[in-house]
Amino acid sequence: MGVAEVVEKDGTTHTVRIDAISGKVIQSVVETGQDSGDKREMADRVARARQSPQEAAKVATDKQKGTVTSINLDDNDNKTVIWSVDVVTKDWNKTDFEIDAVKGTITREEVDHD
Repeated sequence: MGVAEVVEKDGTTHTVRIDAISGKVIQSVVETGQDSGDKREMADRVARARQSPQEAAKVATDKQKGTVTSINLDDNDNKTVIWSVDVVTKDWNKTDFEIDAVKGTITREEVDHD
């Protein structure tokens, strides 16, 4: 099973559980504990992002062949909107990428050998 977050234009976030084999949605639940400030912050990130999650995943997998296991829209320390993308290789090493959500460039790359 896979888990994804889906964000509405107003910033409301839904946690969606997906069957990893069929790709069908098993469950969709509105994230609890999200106040109006959280929603505004997420809506602002979505509005500023020019790169889709698919485009960010492609940038990461072009750099490191493997399977995307996680992708999230966030801000980095410089307040740049980024896609945080995790790619796992066949030998189970994970690389964490930060992809600029406007420019589509890699801003950080870190390999986790655990």
